[in-house]
Amino acid sequence: MYCASASLTDVSGGNLRSIRLFSLPVSLERVPRMQLLQTPPSGLAISTQSPLPRSGANSLKAHRLSSTLRCSSSVRVHRRFVRPPSLPRASSVEASASVESVDAAKKEVLVALSQIIDPDFGTDIVSCGFVKDLFVDEALKEVSFRLELTTPACPIKDMFEQRANEVVGALPWVKKVNVTMSAQPAKPVFAGELPKGLQRISNIVAVSSCKGGVGKSTVAVNLAYTLVGMGARVGIFDADVYGPSLPTMVSPENRLLEMNPETRTILPTEFMGVKLVSFGFAGQGRAIMRGPMVSGVINQLLTTAEWGELDYLVIDMPPGTGDIQLTLCQVAPLTAAVIVTTPQKLAFIDVAKGVRMFSKLKVPCIAVVENMCYFDADSKRYYPFGKGSGSQVVQQFGIPHLFDLPIRPTLSASGDSGTPEVVADPQGEVAKTFQDLGVCVVQQCAKIRQQVSTAVSYDKSIRAIKVKVPDSDEEFLLHPATVRRNDRSAQSVDEWTGEQKLQYGDVAEDIEPEDIRPMGNYAVSITWPDGFNQIAPYDQLETMERLVDVPEPMRAAGISAV
Repeated sequence: MYCASASLTDVSGGNLRSIRLFSLPVSLERVPRMQLLQTPPSGLAISTQSPLPRSGANSLKAHRLSSTLRCSSSVRVHRRFVRPPSLPRASSVEASASVESVDAAKKEVLVALSQIIDPDFGTDIVSCGFVKDLFVDEALKEVSFRLELTTPACPIKDMFEQRANEVVGALPWVKKVNVTMSAQPAKPVFAGELPKGLQRISNIVAVSSCKGGVGKSTVAVNLAYTLVGMGARVGIFDADVYGPSLPTMVSPENRLLEMNPETRTILPTEFMGVKLVSFGFAGQGRAIMRGPMVSGVINQLLTTAEWGELDYLVIDMPPGTGDIQLTLCQVAPLTAAVIVTTPQKLAFIDVAKGVRMFSKLKVPCIAVVENMCYFDADSKRYYPFGKGSGSQVVQQFGIPHLFDLPIRPTLSASGDSGTPEVVADPQGEVAKTFQDLGVCVVQQCAKIRQQVSTAVSYDKSIRAIKVKVPDSDEEFLLHPATVRRNDRSAQSVDEWTGEQKLQYGDVAEDIEPEDIRPMGNYAVSITWPDGFNQIAPYDQLETMERLVDVPEPMRAAGISAV
C-alpha cells in the first residue's frame, strides 16, 4: 500500500509556488497504465501521458511514478507515490497480548496453589518449589501442572492432589485441571565425596538398639517393606557380619550376591521390590574375623553395591557402639536413626549408650520403637516385662515419637518364614503400627533434609552468611571474613603447636564465599575464591562473633558486630 500525493505548480504572474493538495492511499495492484487513479478535485482536468516506448525502459523506470495532470488555468498537477510509516503487524500485537494474558493466568493459578500448606515444612507448596511444568491453554480453558514432592512415599500426596484440583478448579475461567504427581530424583543432601554406590540414595536410616535380641532386625525389615508399600524405592543393608538375620527373614530366589565382572561392583539380590545386601548372602555364613577386617567387609559391601536410585536405604545396625558402628556412621551419611528397645531396664541402659553415640555423630534420633510391650488376653492387656523403658528414652533424650509393638506369635513366625508381617497381614494391628512408623520416618527425613539444605546460606544483598542450625529456632548473621579467619584446619592452624598460620590480614574484608553446601547433619563446606574448601561445623559457627544491625551501610563498609 502506498500514498498518492498531488501538488499544484502555479506559474501565473511569473511566480512559481507549489501547493500540496491531497495525499491519499492507493493500491499498487497492476492496473491499465491509462486508467485514471482517482477523481481530481473540482475544477481540475486530469490527463496522463502516453506510455513511453519499450526501448526507453530506463526512462520508464524514472517516470513511472509520476505523470502530469493539466488544468485549464496554467496550473500543473503532479502526482507521486510516497511510502507511509510502517505500522505494527496485527499478528504480533495479538501474540503479545496473548502472552500477557497467559502470564496473568499463570499468576492466578500460582496464587491459588499457594493456599496449600505443607504441614511438615510449614510453608505453601509454591514456595517449597513443588509446582513444575505449569501450562495454561486459554482456548480450552485448561490448566496442567506437576507437583514434584520430596519423596514418592509422601503420606499426604493424595491430599495435595485433591486440594490442587479444588483450588485451581475454583477459578472462574478454568474448565479442566490436569494434575500429575511426581517426586524429586533420588540424591543425597550430603556434599562430600561419597562412594559411587551411595551417590543416588536420598535417605539412609539406621535402625539400632546397641543390644542384641530386642527385635531390631524385625523392625528394620518391616519398616523397609512398609516404605515400599507407600511408594518408595527401598534397600536393606544387613550390617551384622557376626550374625546376619536378613537371609532368614526374607526369601529371595537368588540367595547369593553376584559381582559385575566389568565394574567389579556387587549386584544386590532382591525380594518383593526391595534390594538386599547381607554378608549372609555372600556364601560365607557367619564371619569369624577380627574387628578391623569386619569393618573392611562392611565398607566393601555397603559402598561397592549397585544400589541404584533409592529413596530410603535401611541399615540394620549390629549391636554395640564399637568400630563397626563408627565405620558405618563415617562412611554413610546417615539421615536419621530409629531406636529399638524393650521394656526392661537393662535394655534401656544399652539403648542410652547408642543414643549418645548418634548424638555425638550428629545423627538425629527420630523415633523409639518399644518391642514386646504387651499382649491381650481375656479382654485385658498385660505387660509381662513392665513399662516405661521406651517413654524413659523419649523423655531423657527428647526423641519426639514412641511406637509400641505387641507380643504377637505371628510377628515372630513371620521372621522365621521369610515373609515380613506387614506383607503377610497388611491390614493387621502390627502393620498399622509400622504404617505410623513409616509416616514418621518419611516426614522426619523430609524435615531434616530441608533444615540441613537451608541451614547456612549467603545473602549477597547484605554480604552476610545466614545461619539457622537444625532443630534451633535462632537465626543469626556472620561476616564472611570472620568465618574464613576462624578456620581450624591444618592449613590455618599448626596441628602440633596450635600456632595460628592464617593471619588476620591474610583475609580480605570484602571476601565472599563462592559456594556453601551441607556436610551431613553437622557442618557445611564453604568454597572461597582462592579455591580453599573450609569445613565449618555448626557448633563452631554458633561460637563466632555475630553481626547485628546489618542494613544498607554494610554494603559500603561499616559493619557492626557483637
